[in-house]
Amino acid sequence: MRPPVLNETLTARIQQAEAAFITSRISSIGERIGNPEGVEIMKLGNIAAFYIKTMPWGLFNSIRGFSHVDIGHLDEILAFYRERERRFQMDIDPVGNNAETLRHLAGKGLHQTGFQSVLYGLPREERPALAPSITVQSIENETDFDVYAGIHCVGAGMSLDDKHHFVNNNIGLLNRPGWRLLLARWNEVPAAVGVMHIHEGTASLALAATLPEYRGRGLQTALLQWRLYEAHRAGCDLVAGQASFGSSSQHNMERLGMSLAWTRALWGPI
Repeated sequence: MRPPVLNETLTARIQQAEAAFITSRISSIGERIGNPEGVEIMKLGNIAAFYIKTMPWGLFNSIRGFSHVDIGHLDEILAFYRERERRFQMDIDPVGNNAETLRHLAGKGLHQTGFQSVLYGLPREERPALAPSITVQSIENETDFDVYAGIHCVGAGMSLDDKHHFVNNNIGLLNRPGWRLLLARWNEVPAAVGVMHIHEGTASLALAATLPEYRGRGLQTALLQWRLYEAHRAGCDLVAGQASFGSSSQHNMERLGMSLAWTRALWGPI
């Protein structure tokens, strides 16, 4: 079944659900004893600006929820990152922004750095009929989580020697309200993971990774199908996700009936 035509209400729900899972994920890192990673979250109006001292990547140093009405906060946000000597990523959605917004950003020394697709769809009532070689299970204990962290680490292009970083910075999601972590096996071998976050009836497809040697075998499609089913079981009536524009992740979501909500512009310092 195709999702309903996008409207203002659905747009707001998609944005709010994404903001909720990012805030929850980064907050879980900052809640470790002593905040060893140096997490800071600054909120101004509708904006949330995230910073993690030990993680320079855009996902963890990003500005979410910015729109034309927030232009008056821009100098304060830029100062926040300048004081910490950190580059950042700013998400600019077509909703709530216009040409004047973009001119103002450019006037502050920012430029567009890329695109991202935002998708939405409906949960699935039917339990997925997976290929005989694929099984999917929930991750509910620290033993399974250790396996998850290894797949997340290698699937993200890191050495397995760095797995402890993934354990330390994601263990807070295990059994955290709203989070579902899934592990897919290929012929009983752990091979891929997928994550979902639920917020007020919207399920966000928050993260996915596959070991390189198991890519192209349908594991991520299976994890998507399973998360759509789990979203239905959790009482959700909407599913949302993000992917690099034109990527295999976007194609997988579209093959399962999800639609493109909008294309997001990613901005950052020159």
